[in-house]
Amino acid sequence: LIKPQMSLSATESKKARPIQVVLANDDEHSFELDAAALEKILLQDHIKDLNVVVVSLAGAFRKGKSFLLDFMLRYMHNPQKGDAWLGGDDEPLTGFTWRGGCERETTGIQVWSEVFVVDKPDGSQVAVLLVDTQGAFDSQSTIKDCATVFALSTMTSSVQVYNLSQNIQEDDLQHLQLFTEYGRLAMEEIYLKPFQSLMFLIRDWCFPYEYDYGLKGGNKFLEKRLQVKQNQHEELQNVRKHIHSCFSNIGCFLLPHPGLKVATNPYFDGRLRDIDPDFKKELAKLVPLLLAPERLVEKEIGGNKVTCRDLLEYFKAYIKIYQGEELPHPKSMLQATAEANNLTAVAGAKDLYSKSMEQVCGGDKPYIAPADLERCHEEFLQHSVRHFRSVKKMGGEDFCQRYQNQLEAELDEAYVNFSKHNDGKNIFYAARTPATLFAVMFVTYIVSGVTGFIGLSTLAALANLMMGVALLSLCTWAYVKYSGEFREVGTFIDLVAETLWEQVALTSHTGRMASLTSPILVFPLSFVLCFSEDGQKGERRRFLFPPYFFSSRLHCT
Repeated sequence: LIKPQMSLSATESKKARPIQVVLANDDEHSFELDAAALEKILLQDHIKDLNVVVVSLAGAFRKGKSFLLDFMLRYMHNPQKGDAWLGGDDEPLTGFTWRGGCERETTGIQVWSEVFVVDKPDGSQVAVLLVDTQGAFDSQSTIKDCATVFALSTMTSSVQVYNLSQNIQEDDLQHLQLFTEYGRLAMEEIYLKPFQSLMFLIRDWCFPYEYDYGLKGGNKFLEKRLQVKQNQHEELQNVRKHIHSCFSNIGCFLLPHPGLKVATNPYFDGRLRDIDPDFKKELAKLVPLLLAPERLVEKEIGGNKVTCRDLLEYFKAYIKIYQGEELPHPKSMLQATAEANNLTAVAGAKDLYSKSMEQVCGGDKPYIAPADLERCHEEFLQHSVRHFRSVKKMGGEDFCQRYQNQLEAELDEAYVNFSKHNDGKNIFYAARTPATLFAVMFVTYIVSGVTGFIGLSTLAALANLMMGVALLSLCTWAYVKYSGEFREVGTFIDLVAETLWEQVALTSHTGRMASLTSPILVFPLSFVLCFSEDGQKGERRRFLFPPYFFSSRLHCT
């Protein structure tokens, strides 16, 4: 049921490793997203459109989070029933880096580079992502650092495993309240619980005679620990109410101590023979509880399933919140979520428009009349806007309207590009520049012959010069089109030829054709600055051409 897929190339399938996607700067106590690394993992063709399951471990440092994640990797590679997936007794534990000792190992947020595609019992496929986080409350991290890592991992995960040692103490609950405060305030505006599943994982549980190991005993213990009593202090009641209000589902699992060999042997490398049997027994229950196909929890935000492509946008939006000097206002999470919602909807609408236009005037389609193309543009524009409005989004009507306006502006820009691409398919449009230059050469050749015959040698020389310039321009234009070099020069020649073409078309309708030819005999070539009223507003263009060639639509100085 589980198909491991590499986030890198196929030839590197044996080199899966943890990838640092959120980088921690200890000197500035800030965090930065490595977007390129995350894109390599999440934007692979075979997973980018799959709904994503994100299992994240968070909690205090040096409590065995990475150690546990490596057993999760074993399960994902070998999802057998019972405890066979645990491996052999002499098999070292590999995967996320871990070690014994008292100093922290993981910093920032790491994602395992191998993405697992899982077939769920209902026939759908999901992508499973395993995430390791920097341990909280070490000697180098501030409260802001701890809150940032925990909040970011919780906001982007579908299952957050809160790793604790021996018991759930009141300060653990208070820290959880602080870290999830963003969700509580955001919930007041979106009327949804901001986070999904929270699993309290109590390590080294020493009281199995009160509450049995495993999920059943853990839930009984958690129910009592989070119980709101009338005689409790208001502060204690608020902590418990807050936690319940932030998560859609809360559970607890009690895990025994792995044994003295694990805790005291500096050379312990994860071999099962050194681990206590009770720990292995409960571990064989815990991991399938989180990762079995029928138990997987897909990531949702605002009631909508999140794909790998969407998750990347949410990471980008959320990380911006935490790059300031102070912890952000909790509502910033709502704004960032709304922004990511709308950007995702805009991207989907643009993709729909582009696919529709490609079917009409794509690279393999013939030339279409500009009027028909414009009509298709209007139709597809309205269809894309309706698609955008149909997607469930956060932020309210006014907030979403800004993104709708942005969408319409971007689609208009896309239409301009499609129109230019369509014009390029018109053989007559493509031949406009050489035809114009050839016409200039022909006219100047006739003028040169006539003026030379009647003795106006100066004007004949000017006509010959202009004919030479036109010939040189034609040769240059042909070279640019053939070689692809000096494209700016080719664009300039096309622009001058287009201006001449439009001038001829205009004067042919106004009966002022003479104004196009007679000044050639009088004025020399000069550089002119031209300002277009109907084309590029406010754009300055410099042309190597006489000013009398430009129509009344252009003002030249």
